[in-house]
Amino acid sequence: YSLKDLEFAFGLPGSDSLPMFGIEDVQHANLRWNFFFQQFFHTAKVFDGIREMLVSLKEMNLQTGIVTSKTQNEFKHEFAPFGLADLFDYVVCSDQTEKHKPDPEPMQKFLEVSGAVAEQTIYIGDTVYDCRCAHGAGVTFGLAGWGSRHPELIQPDHVFEHPGDIEKFVSA
Repeated sequence: YSLKDLEFAFGLPGSDSLPMFGIEDVQHANLRWNFFFQQFFHTAKVFDGIREMLVSLKEMNLQTGIVTSKTQNEFKHEFAPFGLADLFDYVVCSDQTEKHKPDPEPMQKFLEVSGAVAEQTIYIGDTVYDCRCAHGAGVTFGLAGWGSRHPELIQPDHVFEHPGDIEKFVSA
């Protein structure tokens, strides 16, 4: 498959996307994916400005969280090594909900565990699945323009071109 052929699966859990390719042994395929991910981990980097923005949000005493398509194990091995996990108050992983993005259940789970109110929450993401998940849960959606591959397919409430734009938004 070309990268373009695979883009529709970005933001979906492997358990949902792998069967779309005719893969029957999803567990084995996920193990292989995780193996190869670790082989190329050294090439991954955090977008410029992310750490600073998250630290700023913590200094403002704002509640932060992650709603991810990664499982808890993937989160531990693929996200936590970047040293950002401690900057989030709550994390909802795909294996903590029955349904996954674009369904609103992951966002609803976040609202439940965090005690956040949908009307006072903004979900910032970079895929159409993130947007549908947020809107389905009655949450405002902000597009992380710096990481979105197809912003033209997304109908955000707000667009952030740089992580620093988020700090300006929440300070306004």
